[in-house]
Amino acid sequence: MKHRGIVAFVVALLAAGATACDPANASNEIRTVHVTIHFSSFEPSVLDVAPGETVRFVVENADPIDHEFLIGDGQLQQVHEEGTEAYHPPRPGEMSVPARGTQVTTFTFAADAGSLIFGCHLPGHYAYGMRGEISIG
Repeated sequence: MKHRGIVAFVVALLAAGATACDPANASNEIRTVHVTIHFSSFEPSVLDVAPGETVRFVVENADPIDHEFLIGDGQLQQVHEEGTEAYHPPRPGEMSVPARGTQVTTFTFAADAGSLIFGCHLPGHYAYGMRGEISIG
């Protein structure tokens, strides 16, 4: 009777350990990255992510003016630079960040993207250099 209890306990531990180490679970984890906007610049301005990784971006705007946080390739950045969308509700990889406010977006990086850019396209901000780079790989 005593041995059955010990065996059941060991089997439960092994099962729990196997689940915790399962590679499929590791890919489902969401990493949180904090980005601060100050003096119309992003900190950090360079990020590294793994292919297929999902990242939750918590973006804090310490400036007294509004900003944006838009993730995409050069073509997406150009579309937004020429676009007229004044406000971006939080959606994957795009959001407006009000003055002295904080917003959150989640983005999953494709395995074949290589690198992407995050930037702000309010008038003059991108030209001023308000952008950063995300390396995937």
